[in-house]
Amino acid sequence: MSNSALVNYTCISPNSNNPRNASIKKITIHHMAGNLSVETCGKIFASSARQASSNYGIGSDGRVGMYVEEKNRSWCSSSPSNDHQAVTIEVANDETGGDWHVSDKALAKLIDLCADICQRNGIDRLNYTGDTAGNLTMHCWFSATSCPGPYLKSKFPYIAEEVNKRLGGSGQAEAGVSCENCPRRGLLQRRGNPVLGKESKLVCVSSQRGSGCD
Repeated sequence: MSNSALVNYTCISPNSNNPRNASIKKITIHHMAGNLSVETCGKIFASSARQASSNYGIGSDGRVGMYVEEKNRSWCSSSPSNDHQAVTIEVANDETGGDWHVSDKALAKLIDLCADICQRNGIDRLNYTGDTAGNLTMHCWFSATSCPGPYLKSKFPYIAEEVNKRLGGSGQAEAGVSCENCPRRGLLQRRGNPVLGKESKLVCVSSQRGSGCD
């Protein structure tokens, strides 16, 4: 596994499992709950007493920090299972409280970084399903927390859409299209990426969640 060439600052945290026990399949986005620089975030994660880390962090200025190499699992989402499969990203807030807004520069770099992670790890689409069935996840699904805050939560469909434009496909469910074979009438989602040599096809979302559609 490689690391992102978008990194501007590196401070490796001792808080990780080396190596991760699964291949990278997901991205989990967090917020810092403060306007931290990538250096300040790195200093916090550098303490073993903190018992926390992320793979990457993004400052309000759009700079990227790396704290845990992608080959290793960060301690970020209160879910070892998720973090062994996910690249985790902490994003600074340029407003404290309220919607926990993030800067346009940070959001743009977040999309750049997500696309880069997908391209290097063979993830053909970033699928936001609104729950843990997709491969774009958020901290609050694994722990009693408001992270990543209202603003970033509202941007998850947009982030997936923008990343998938770069990957060559859509990661959202096909609007109004249901699986005819599924007793739950699950929505169909387009999977595969011709750009990466993978056939494009529709897959039942209910089947992906383990409900079955046969």
